[in-house]
Amino acid sequence: MPMPAPPPPQPDHVRRGRDFIARHGETVFNRIGRIQGDRTDLHTPLTRRGFAQAEALGEVLRHHLGESPALTLWSSPTGRALQTLAVIAEHLGLDWHRTTHDSRLIELGFGSWGGQVFADLAAIHGPIVHPHGMAVGAPDGESYAAMAARLRGWMADTHDHDGDRLILMHGLSSRVLRGLMLGWADDPLCGVPVAERLPQGSIVMIEAGRETLIHRASA
Repeated sequence: MPMPAPPPPQPDHVRRGRDFIARHGETVFNRIGRIQGDRTDLHTPLTRRGFAQAEALGEVLRHHLGESPALTLWSSPTGRALQTLAVIAEHLGLDWHRTTHDSRLIELGFGSWGGQVFADLAAIHGPIVHPHGMAVGAPDGESYAAMAARLRGWMADTHDHDGDRLILMHGLSSRVLRGLMLGWADDPLCGVPVAERLPQGSIVMIEAGRETLIHRASA
């Protein structure tokens, strides 16, 4: 069951502007069940479905925000996030080259599991995905606590920025960032706040500690 909404933040601590947090479109690795994680050297371009999801995101945001909205663009440095953002930026009439690539927005690091097939790993290690969809971390990978720390650092650095932000991220890292922004309690399985899972190609808006679903892609 969804957790109840937390109380609104105190006025002195309200984050300035709105955060539009999007999950990138489907990739060739997603389609065949391979782990991508934080690896930027893996070639994982969008599939045709992934491009369609990026197109839908662009159309929804254009309808919601209009042409050339006052947005700063932020992205994980992975190709799949930047490729999705390129399509969205074209719809919005924004300059993709002005995107800030921030490694703190990247997916959970999976160490030696990066590039491997989920099913193969599960056959060796047992279930590697928790019931609520969060992956079990690799023995030599990044912890959720470490990921939350870097995301908190990004939040702190952008807390008082004027204007709105469009942020392209990943399945796990976006759930933790949203959980942190919404003030959720720590998830008992991951030890950090975890928001609801959304399909690839979905986007939410968070303003003053409240989340609004802008677009949920089909699963």
